[in-house]
Amino acid sequence: MPTKLQRKSVEEAPFLKEMRNTAYNMWRMGWDERNGGNISYLLQKEEVSPYLDEEQIIRSIPIQTPAKELEGKLFIVTGSGKYFRNAKKDPRNTFGIIKVGRNGESIDLLWGLEDGSLPTSELPAHFKSHIERRKLDSNHRVIIHNHATNLLAMTFMHELDEAKFTKTLWQMCTECIVVFPDGIGILPWMIPGTEEIGQKTAEKMQENRLVLWPHHGIFGAGTTIDEAFGLIETAEKAAQIYTIIGDPARIKQTITDKELADLAKAFHVQPRKGIINI
Repeated sequence: MPTKLQRKSVEEAPFLKEMRNTAYNMWRMGWDERNGGNISYLLQKEEVSPYLDEEQIIRSIPIQTPAKELEGKLFIVTGSGKYFRNAKKDPRNTFGIIKVGRNGESIDLLWGLEDGSLPTSELPAHFKSHIERRKLDSNHRVIIHNHATNLLAMTFMHELDEAKFTKTLWQMCTECIVVFPDGIGILPWMIPGTEEIGQKTAEKMQENRLVLWPHHGIFGAGTTIDEAFGLIETAEKAAQIYTIIGDPARIKQTITDKELADLAKAFHVQPRKGIINI
């Protein structure tokens, strides 16, 4: 274990560079206006130890919704009220590295959030989703929430039936059924930042890596930053095609159910049941 004097600057850490680039790209793509959106990234101790001493706590922050299952886990998260356009130039205020405290009843800030701010207000939703995804996939590490423009627009135009919504996305772009064969989960409209929406999102995460909050945004889960980002990016591209088409009456042809099934078979993925009819 390196001594305190030997530790490297956190700003050199690959995981921080990933967070900076991803947050800035989401702002650049128009998915995170003002202080919209948030990211949480589960870190391994060996990733953090060259940069930080876990015992050097800046401040402890109680959390209203305990996350006992994550006790001792390290995360880098976006801060509450932070503008993602500042991710590259001011990472020390945009992000925070935290450790989940005893029984998951608090978090210890180890780095960042230097203006005294807090982690994202939607941290309970992130924690609950991390817990559920880790039950299914021990390699799971990332939750991303943003306001992907065309997915958001689609929630005003399309029936909010999960099977129908998923099938429409699959039919808009050949790669969609390959990238998210588990489909998309959809919640009813709910107030963000509450325990209720966090719990309902986590329940959907038991089956779907994408969960849509109508008229608000999308949650995506992945084993890496690239995977979670790419998952949302693919669904958003399909939604963009749908919104460009506009009137469904303009569609002359589409990917058929048989072709969707052939795609799934060719790429060895199991599509969500009840969507393809052959």
